[in-house]
Amino acid sequence: MNPAPAVANPCLNICRLDVAGRYCQGCGRTPLEIGTWDRMTDARRAEVLAELPARQPWRRAQAASAS
Repeated sequence: MNPAPAVANPCLNICRLDVAGRYCQGCGRTPLEIGTWDRMTDARRAEVLAELPARQPWRRAQAASAS
């Protein structure tokens, strides 16, 4: 049995791409990141999560209110 990953999946079940087709409007990941999430290392997942606030303005507001 495999242990649970240390970095949780950011999926919000709002699965649609933005107008440009670059990022998911729910989680902010690219289609490639979504498709390869299960095979990424925890370090790479953490990198992706760190990039999400810059991709979505509402995430920047969330991050600011959490600090």
